[in-house]
Amino acid sequence: MHYLTEVLVALVAILHFLFLILEMFLWQTPYGRRTFGMTADAAAQTAVWAKNQGFYNGILAAGLVWSFFIPDPHFQAALRTYLLISIVAAGIYGALTAKSSILYIQALPAFLALIAVYFYNIL
Repeated sequence: MHYLTEVLVALVAILHFLFLILEMFLWQTPYGRRTFGMTADAAAQTAVWAKNQGFYNGILAAGLVWSFFIPDPHFQAALRTYLLISIVAAGIYGALTAKSSILYIQALPAFLALIAVYFYNIL
């Protein structure tokens, strides 16, 4: 269970670093516009918001990466739990307000990692 937990937490961290890249650097590119179904004008008008959102995704990813270097298992689990619950909540909110696929792309992997963290720390 330990390795599964580590892999799932790492996957969520990688996803959020990818979200950072997409939102901060690729937002106005053809790939970014196609990913979010936007016109060039819409992407230009929302670019600052996207950069801000990408920065927050980077903070979440950095926190998860940091958790790999925490020797205290209780603090590590608490940090991971907080970050993963935050990601699940943001994913649910995004699915309800922006695009339903966010539920599967963002919230589901974080939820699976959260379950793994929980079970690894109680078993």
